Amino acid sequence: MAGAEHADLRELLARVLPELDGFARGVHPRTLTESGLAAALAELTGGLRLRVELDVMADRLRPEVEAAAYFVCSEAVANTLKHAEATLVLVRVRKDGDRVCVEVVDDGVGGADPLSGSGLQGLDDRVTAFGGVLRVDEAATAGTRVICRLPN
Repeated sequence: MAGAEHADLRELLARVLPELDGFARGVHPRTLTESGLAAALAELTGGLRLRVELDVMADRLRPEVEAAAYFVCSEAVANTLKHAEATLVLVRVRKDGDRVCVEVVDDGVGGADPLSGSGLQGLDDRVTAFGGVLRVDEAATAGTRVICRLPN
């Protein structure tokens, strides 16, 4: 009986964990709200198992722009950790005229495919709905570069 209960629990977890993960991705971190994008990204990337270089403007943006930029960076860094076998990731956020440019570049193995998983596709949907553009540049052996331009 215990084996059947464990199997039922594993099945339940397999169904619930993706939903919980999606919910967690949609929740704004307190640091983002209280201290802004630069502080939230420093918190997000602190203590990771790869070197992270942050080049993020200190200026506050509209809350919805900060949130969109944060989630682009969060997903791109998560993908780097999961798939890229990288040793370095650069996260850059700056104003560019009437847009905010977000760039996440890693030195990993490359091969990112925005159509093969839900993470990058979901980001593209979110960014497009916000009036922005998301692009993934990848080379088979030269890392991955995620570029996002958001309305400022």
